[in-house]
Amino acid sequence: MKKILSIFIMSTTFFASNAQTNSDNPLLKKWTGPYGGVPAFNEYKVSDFKPAIEFAIQEKLNEVDAIANSTKPATFDNTIVALERSGSTIERIMTVYGIYRSNLSSPEFSAIDREMSPKFSEFSDKINQNKKLFTRIEAVYNSKDKNKLTGEQQRLIWLYYTNFVRQGAKLNDTDKAKVAAINKELASLFTRFSQNLLAEEHNQYLALKTESDFDGLPTEVKNAAIAEAKERKLDAMGCIANTRSSIEPFLTFSTRRDLREKAFDIFVKRGDNGNANDNNATLVSILELRAKKAKLLGYPTFADWSLSNKMAKDPQKTLDLMMSVWEPSVEKVHQDVAEMQKIVDAEGGKFKIQPWDYRFYAEKVRKAKYDLDQNEVKPYLQLEKLREGMFWVAGELFNLDFKQVTNVPVYHPDVRVWEVSNKVTGKTVGLWYFDPYARAGKRSGAWMNAYRNQQRLEGDVLTIVSNNCNFVKGAPGEPILISWEDASTLFHEFGHALHGLCSNVTYPSLAGTSVARDYVEFPSQLLEHWLSTPEVLNKFALHYKTNQPLPQALVDRIEKASNFGEGFSTVETISSSLVDMKLHLATQPIDPHKFEKETLDALHMPSEIVMRHRIPQFGHIFSSDGYAAGYYSYLWADVINADAWEAFTEGKGPYDKEVAKRLYETVFSVGNTIDQEKAYENFRGRAPKSDALMRARNFPIKDKK
Repeated sequence: MKKILSIFIMSTTFFASNAQTNSDNPLLKKWTGPYGGVPAFNEYKVSDFKPAIEFAIQEKLNEVDAIANSTKPATFDNTIVALERSGSTIERIMTVYGIYRSNLSSPEFSAIDREMSPKFSEFSDKINQNKKLFTRIEAVYNSKDKNKLTGEQQRLIWLYYTNFVRQGAKLNDTDKAKVAAINKELASLFTRFSQNLLAEEHNQYLALKTESDFDGLPTEVKNAAIAEAKERKLDAMGCIANTRSSIEPFLTFSTRRDLREKAFDIFVKRGDNGNANDNNATLVSILELRAKKAKLLGYPTFADWSLSNKMAKDPQKTLDLMMSVWEPSVEKVHQDVAEMQKIVDAEGGKFKIQPWDYRFYAEKVRKAKYDLDQNEVKPYLQLEKLREGMFWVAGELFNLDFKQVTNVPVYHPDVRVWEVSNKVTGKTVGLWYFDPYARAGKRSGAWMNAYRNQQRLEGDVLTIVSNNCNFVKGAPGEPILISWEDASTLFHEFGHALHGLCSNVTYPSLAGTSVARDYVEFPSQLLEHWLSTPEVLNKFALHYKTNQPLPQALVDRIEKASNFGEGFSTVETISSSLVDMKLHLATQPIDPHKFEKETLDALHMPSEIVMRHRIPQFGHIFSSDGYAAGYYSYLWADVINADAWEAFTEGKGPYDKEVAKRLYETVFSVGNTIDQEKAYENFRGRAPKSDALMRARNFPIKDKK
């Protein structure tokens, strides 16, 4: 008895001590302040994460156990809705954790990330493999009373049931354990791959040591390189960082062919240098584990498992679509390269166009063929003016209004926040955080996050979304001038944000961008079209010195050259998509270099282009399962996007109020409350037609017999 009492006293003392510690941990506190609460970024520390995560994981598991062990018959409310309400603490923490991982990574955080990644996997598997819980979900799924529920409620039941089945809920205990072990190992490998890639991007750079190293660079690119060298405290005049936003402008404008080759080389060899950050062994292990997992789950390949909850469903359908676009895009590249080679020969260059030459000579062809110089356009593309243009488009299409606020904490001084409201009703719908600049510890690329999903289950909960980019700051006080491609990316990511901001559903798991992966890119790709509308160009494409809009003659030249480079961008993207799909259809272990070469050779990949993401740096497919066997999604969604844009052009134009209203009601506001094929048919009145994509890219359309 004394021993039991002693243990009880010790345990209560421990929990009291732990409770005291947890009560002081800001990550465990509910978000407070305006807008239904916001993250307290001014209070968080990296050292807070581990204890907070461990506490919140156990809290969620306790909540799940209470649902699973209920003695009451399973119902929609006591099982599905209860699951929707569970885990609010861990969700808040993981939001902040994800922000640190993508935007504020450091050696201290990376160490925690490596330790916690397998624990997250174990946590998920404990829920997905909970027999009693799945029995209750299955009972609700098979209930005769299900038909009495709303369409949204039935969709939520379907989502829970299919997600649990896909994760192995119906497996025997032995196979469940095998899947859990694989998931745990994969989590560690994903983190290793991502951290290796981040290290390669931040540790490698091209130093510009003399004035001649800057030859050909526009002023803003030169200034950005000088600022980067100062930021890194380098003994060099300038620095080209090993990220797409720095490398691609250098490849486009530098007249130093030797330096272009060096810049290209460090970029395409990220993760493939045979050093401590080499990703080849890691990705091979990921592929092997995915294949084993798929077999355990009853699928012939990982690609089949991955597509089981996508619109495409069947890997062959994606391959057929990609190949139908591949051949005309390769032919377009050959035509473009022939024109580029003529310039090389005319200038006395005794070399064949190489990948590090492509952007440089493509720009020369653009100037010669369309009288269009990117440097002539760039002074009109001010980041802040284009942001205002995006806000204006959102107002015209969806009646949204943006007002900058300063009463919420941010995680970095570069981050700004806007309150978003409906112009007609005056009702606030959410917050938009904007983090536009590159910096150490921030992953490359551009993306959107939802810090909190819109819902009505716990009252009228506002969404919080963010857009994150990697634009180079340049000299203090100077406007940030960006390329046309970067401007398109800006609009693209804002499309994702609008998908979140327009959400109007009841249940958080169905809100905003929580749709099939090969559909989620459709709203974002669609929004890119509004960048080139005369209304945006005339109002917001203003010269940074004169404040004058783009001259109509220049707008006309942009329009004429709008399809220039489509062959290049299509080939570099689809080659990555095809390699991704074929990697995940493979049933035998692969050698990354051999596989990449043989696959591209079989496709007759133009030698002047490389994949947009070579295998050892393909973060989309090796940093998580998110886009694995799913990079085709960009092309799949672009078919839908091209078809949807024609709904506007067939109507009264880009700002057709009726079409925009239908787009809001059937696409942007409904989240995953309805099957996406049906959602699109509700918008368009029919399924999308791929001919629209061929027209959009000015590719030949084959006769259909």
